[in-house]
Amino acid sequence: MIQWGFLQIPFFLSNLVRQRASTKKPMKKIKVVSKVVLAGFLVFAGSMHFARPEFFLKIMPPYLPFPMGLVLISGAFEIAIGMSLGIPRLSRVAAWGIIALMLAVFPANIYLFQHQDLLPAPPLVHLLRLPMQAVFILWAYWHTRPDHEKLPTSL
Repeated sequence: MIQWGFLQIPFFLSNLVRQRASTKKPMKKIKVVSKVVLAGFLVFAGSMHFARPEFFLKIMPPYLPFPMGLVLISGAFEIAIGMSLGIPRLSRVAAWGIIALMLAVFPANIYLFQHQDLLPAPPLVHLLRLPMQAVFILWAYWHTRPDHEKLPTSL
């Protein structure tokens, strides 16, 4: 099943770009590219849950039950919502799903920050992983908004 997913990724991404980038509005083109990059990241990251589950098992907080099941389920959801970003009818719902997923996996990032010996890296890298969740949430939130909606110019 993973191989089928990897084979479909280039077709999925090129179809998304072809469908959406034909507009003359530059912001819409940026949003399409953003959606393609976000979808590609999610599908890749989700696939890694199946290819290298041991990494995700290491950062799973011990208080959560069924660690292998949670790793596989979260990977499947990442793949599914990543692919759903390319389906216009599902795109906004998928973006909300990304937000929910980022909130759901946040305890693993906190656990990794608290147990930095699990993933050898400089302390700054572990610290930066935490606010990166907010970046992904804001990135996904942008894709929950209708394309025709104007953003406020001031707060």
